[in-house]
Amino acid sequence: QLQFVESGGGLVQPGGSLRLSCKTSGFTLDYYAIGWFRQAPGKEREGVSCISGTDGVTNYADSVKGRFTMSVDNFKRTMYLQMNNLKSEDTAVYYCARSRFRWFLSTCPEDSEMDYWGKGTLVTVSS
Repeated sequence: QLQFVESGGGLVQPGGSLRLSCKTSGFTLDYYAIGWFRQAPGKEREGVSCISGTDGVTNYADSVKGRFTMSVDNFKRTMYLQMNNLKSEDTAVYYCARSRFRWFLSTCPEDSEMDYWGKGTLVTVSS
């Protein structure tokens, strides 16, 4: 069974950086999209970034564009989310997941289109 396990969350001051990791038990894109989502307290889960399994293009939510970078290490079967210049509004539980179906679009799937969710890792941005 394919599993996703997030790690790397913690407490960081505004303007700081953090790198999240998502280790998979088996990693092959095979036309599936993979991505990072987050859920702030009292808020709905929202997409952060994703990589298309079709063309490998990385997409970012407008709120994190220019600050976050998503990458994949196929050998280690791990995907990462490098978060720089963190803001208080970035505080959330961050999840990694894979699209439920094969994804042939360059845009990111909605959370309802994702499956194999990890347990999440908490990122708290505060002074």
